Amino acid sequence: EVQLVESGGGSVQAGGSLRLSCAVSGNTISRYCMGWFRQAPGKEREGVATINWLGSMTYADSVKGRFTVSQDNAKNTLYLQMNSLKPEDTAMYYCAAAVFGCTVASGPQRFNYWGQGTQVTVSS
Repeated sequence: EVQLVESGGGSVQAGGSLRLSCAVSGNTISRYCMGWFRQAPGKEREGVATINWLGSMTYADSVKGRFTVSQDNAKNTLYLQMNSLKPEDTAMYYCAAAVFGCTVASGPQRFNYWGQGTQVTVSS
């Protein structure tokens, strides 16, 4: 059974940075297309960034140039570096793994495994 555990969330002022981590166990991260999603209260879960086994990345327009997705296969860990954070980035952030290909446009239904989420709060 694949398990994903996020960490690194917290509270930060606008303009600050955070790095989220997602530790994967139960299988090799390179077998999956990995993604980060977020969900704010009252809103739908939206794709933030993805990275596949070829290292190809996709980003939501709202985070391009500010967020960077990466993965360390040796550590079996996915990362999301978030810079220049804005109050509108406030949400619960989830990592997810898809057995088949994925992009930020794939939608949550594309992903087979999910973490429990980590809260990011950005104050103005």
